[in-house]
Amino acid sequence: MKTQCVMAAIVGLALSLMAGQVQAAEIKVLASTAVKTVLEELGPQFEKATGNKVAFAFAPASVLKTKIDQGETFDVAILTAPLTDKLAEEGKIDTTRTTIAHAGIGVAIHKGALKPDISTTGAFRLAMLNAKSVGFTAGGASGAYLKTLFEKLGIADELKPKLKLLQGPAGEAAANGEVEIGLTQISEILPYANAELVGPLPSDVQIYTYFSAAVSAASKDADVGKAFIKFLAAPAAQAVITTKGMDPG
Repeated sequence: MKTQCVMAAIVGLALSLMAGQVQAAEIKVLASTAVKTVLEELGPQFEKATGNKVAFAFAPASVLKTKIDQGETFDVAILTAPLTDKLAEEGKIDTTRTTIAHAGIGVAIHKGALKPDISTTGAFRLAMLNAKSVGFTAGGASGAYLKTLFEKLGIADELKPKLKLLQGPAGEAAANGEVEIGLTQISEILPYANAELVGPLPSDVQIYTYFSAAVSAASKDADVGKAFIKFLAAPAAQAVITTKGMDPG
């Protein structure tokens, strides 16, 4: 019943957003990998309710920012907040940005493997030192922070021989056994059946990445793009965001 109520609210919101629209449009959305599972569920709901189409392109936020700088066309960008702020300063997106969700970093292992203790910062530090291999996505939002965290914990040099900078998702690397421990946004761990979330980083070393959305300054379907963003930020979509390992807003 709860699911039906959420769906009804989502459909009702979408219809009200697009009231008066005559011709359907297709918008291109460049989005961080961290929000991939959220958008893969909400995108089709928006399409069904409005008749518009949404084409997604997913990649690490920094990679998408580079593509935009190189002239990539798009209608909506959903990237880490600092990058959307930068795009707004450069005049490449609308100055109005909407925060969609935020997520913390989690620890992933292969499903069924012995779970390391990460309940405290000291335990997390020891788990990193005891692991045979530790990986995170080189271009991911959490990568720069993890490097500074390892330095802060005094283990950067000891981790170097077993640290893997991944080109693909860290959750996938843990799932297929490429690394013993994968570190990434929690929302990028849950989609992999053979990956298991040990838990989030200890609270005193946790960091949250915020993802915000804005319409391209050059979009020809800005109204549809704005409606899509409003759809993602509405209360009816928050249940989906939560189930995907993120927090709304």
